[in-house]
Amino acid sequence: MRRIMLATLALSLLLAPALASAQGLLIDTRPDQNFRLPRPIIWPGPRPIPVPQPQQSYKIKELAVNMSLADQVAKVQVSQSFVNTGSRQMEVSFVFPLPYDGAVDRLTFMVDGTEYDAKLLDAGEARRIYEGYIRQNQDPALMEWMGTGMFKTSEFPVPAGAERTVTMRYSQVCRKAGGLTEVLFPMSTAKYTSQPVEKVSVNVALQSQVPIKNVYSPTHSVDVKRPSSIQAVVSYTATNEVPSSDFRLLYDVGDGAVAASVLSYRPLPNEDGYFMMLVSPEIQKATEKPPAKNIIFVVDRSGSMSGKKIEQAKGALKFVLSNLHEGDLFNVIAYDSTVESFRPELQRYNEETRQQALGFVEGIYAGGSTNIDGALKSALSQLVDDSRPSYVVFLTDGLPTAGETKEQQIVINAKDLNKIRTRVFSMGVGYDVNSRLLDRLARECFGQSVYVRPNEDIETYVSQLYNRIGAPAMTDVAMSVDVEGVAVEDGSATNRVYPAEAYDLFAGDQLVVVGRYRKPGAAKVTVSGTVGNKEQSMDFPAQLTEHSVDETYAFIEKLWAMRRVGEIIDEIDLNGQNKELTDELVALSTKHGILTPYTAFLADETSNFRDVAANRRLAADALQGLELAEGQGGFAQRDAKGQLQRAAQAPSGAGGRASFRKADEDKEVQVETVMNVGSKTFLRRGNQWIDSTLTAEQEKAAQKVERYSKEYFDLVTKYGKDAAKYLAIEGEVVVVFDDQAYSF
Repeated sequence: MRRIMLATLALSLLLAPALASAQGLLIDTRPDQNFRLPRPIIWPGPRPIPVPQPQQSYKIKELAVNMSLADQVAKVQVSQSFVNTGSRQMEVSFVFPLPYDGAVDRLTFMVDGTEYDAKLLDAGEARRIYEGYIRQNQDPALMEWMGTGMFKTSEFPVPAGAERTVTMRYSQVCRKAGGLTEVLFPMSTAKYTSQPVEKVSVNVALQSQVPIKNVYSPTHSVDVKRPSSIQAVVSYTATNEVPSSDFRLLYDVGDGAVAASVLSYRPLPNEDGYFMMLVSPEIQKATEKPPAKNIIFVVDRSGSMSGKKIEQAKGALKFVLSNLHEGDLFNVIAYDSTVESFRPELQRYNEETRQQALGFVEGIYAGGSTNIDGALKSALSQLVDDSRPSYVVFLTDGLPTAGETKEQQIVINAKDLNKIRTRVFSMGVGYDVNSRLLDRLARECFGQSVYVRPNEDIETYVSQLYNRIGAPAMTDVAMSVDVEGVAVEDGSATNRVYPAEAYDLFAGDQLVVVGRYRKPGAAKVTVSGTVGNKEQSMDFPAQLTEHSVDETYAFIEKLWAMRRVGEIIDEIDLNGQNKELTDELVALSTKHGILTPYTAFLADETSNFRDVAANRRLAADALQGLELAEGQGGFAQRDAKGQLQRAAQAPSGAGGRASFRKADEDKEVQVETVMNVGSKTFLRRGNQWIDSTLTAEQEKAAQKVERYSKEYFDLVTKYGKDAAKYLAIEGEVVVVFDDQAYSF
């Protein structure tokens, strides 16, 4: 068995970003072979039968990453299965492009249990190999990693139809910046496969000597479990997926009731920057009793709830009643044309009241009209004690048909009765709800709207909601940012911060705040709120960058843009259109590739993305769809709006392709003419992918660069490694770097 090279780099690289996995590529580097990396084929219509198979191609069958990380030191094992889908044997090397330089140690590489020779190449030697491969095969794919190092093995055979499983094990020190430790999984290499990857799994076990607070991925929706205050287990799984972006994970540690960390991004020093703040409460110990709360569950029992829906609603009620805590005050209200309470006032939760409430729930049957106004009045009039947080979970599947039926008046009545800032969580079940009413209600009563589709389980949604709000950790949370050198008379240092209203933090919860800042420099972030029944305020240091020299934190701008688009749609929905908001909606959608039902025209290759007046008219016409308060279209629009307002990850799609929810069909539609790559959006017009920021003047002055020429590769040297991902786009491309357009 051949021994693999052990790579140990200097301690001066301790702050290098974590290379947390080794998703690599199989490359036939023999000079007599012309081998392009495989890509999944996207057919515009029905796939031809039989589908032609190239002589050399492979698919990635499975990708499994397991990692343990203690105090910035990561131990990683990665298993990746390749299948030769071509018609002849391949002689390949496993090549892993290092996204950054890294302090790698104790590295081993095996193919089906047999160890192979390998070596780490520095950026200079790697560039020479990259350039040679790209020129030889006329394949731009590896441009994405130009300017970085490489891990490369000796050649090994993969017969036609055969499967090979490669395994890497190594350890590495992760970087720490802005108080956050960063873990990077370069998974985007797995997009080079002839078919979607059957299974992708990532598991990260975090261990620390001090409590772990914020755990956040800007790229993927992860599941986070916390066995204790010093442990966290992060997982991500997907099936039949083509990974389009690297997996990133950020986490911080510290003592205190609340932890906050701030990252910033300012690509243009003459414009406002962007910041993101992560806020998490202290992890509750198993022996600790959560703060007491008031909660009323209000359930629709009108005739339209009959059958499966009422049974699911009753199951959800039973779940909540079995998960309240001693000391909580609660009630259950069921309504149709009449309103009936379990008890006329709030009850203290104990075993006796739980059993009695379960009996009340068992006796709920569907029938009658829908008195939404009466049900809300009954619930809110019982909540008068402001010494503890109060919540109403309000569920309906229909329109107000009894009592007060006017949408605006129902909201006014609820707002007037809400004397103690009760949080109302509206849950719309099925397409027959008045979704605009539920959104108005949640907005005016400090809550949130949740929508359950006809084929989805009510009980699942209610249990997820209650698991989140069941244990308040800090209520009425507010945030302020003070920047050195910014006086009170200069106004707020930040603007357009989302979420915009005061909010609550719950045990196991994490708040993602995004906003913009006017002036860079050292800053103090103050987080205040109520813990138990005491007011608390905590200060945290932050550094708002003057100018970002790379795109490491470009996701902050994209995430802010998503939240801002959601807020614009919400404001138009509830208050009506105006020119300024419509123009901003179109501008943000164009720049960031955030497609909505109102800006889907950007996916039309014949549209002119620079024609402001025409695009305003198109968006204004589409925004009239918000006048639809009920039905499938209203439901889909407001659910999509809420997803944008609560977005926690920047926009991405398969292969970087953008998508949006089509309101009239309530389904997600992926488009092939809008692509998000790095911090940029590209629109396909004719045969070209065009940078969405390209002006008419820049287009006229565009510099033509021949693909694979010296000038083409030198653009990476001139504009840095971030430019390489744009040069890797296939086809004809026009991209803007530092106000200069290049076409290739």
